[in-house]
Amino acid sequence: MMETQREKMSAGKEYQQFDSELIARRKLVRKQLLKINQLDDNDARNHGIQALLADSGPDFFAEAGIEFDYGFNIHIGDHFYANYHLTLLDTCPITIGDHCYIGPDVGFYTPVHPLSAQKRDADVELGRPITVGNSVWMGGHVTILPGVTLGNRVVVGAGSVVTKSFGDDVVIAGNPARIIHRLDANGDVIRS
Repeated sequence: MMETQREKMSAGKEYQQFDSELIARRKLVRKQLLKINQLDDNDARNHGIQALLADSGPDFFAEAGIEFDYGFNIHIGDHFYANYHLTLLDTCPITIGDHCYIGPDVGFYTPVHPLSAQKRDADVELGRPITVGNSVWMGGHVTILPGVTLGNRVVVGAGSVVTKSFGDDVVIAGNPARIIHRLDANGDVIRS
């Protein structure tokens, strides 16, 4: 059976970004988010956001200004908090674990545009998934690029651009982000 453009996209394969099914979903999500982000009732806003996501834990809170393309590729664990203006470009799955706290103006970007001008001109796109472990904390203005995996108990300093994957129990910061501290089981900095 032939794969749909949605199936190709979610699997990280080359797909046509202007496929009618994908366009319809993006329009629906933008229309819904426009209404949802205007709600001043936190419970109503967060239930509206959750209804558009693939799945999320029951303890979910996102401040106003959240934006994403599809929602069906977003998986968020329990005890989640996102500050204002979270952006999740979910051409591929974005998976965020339990007990994660996201600062303001953070972006998760899964789309990858081909280096070939010919493919870009033909509206070909692809993506790479992003995975974030449990108990991760991100400061404001963090950018997570396609294909990144962050382990458990990672702290990402404000303004960081995360271009590669990191394991458990580290503090990363910078552009590109690098390890600035390793943490012990109690979350204390390991002094060498």
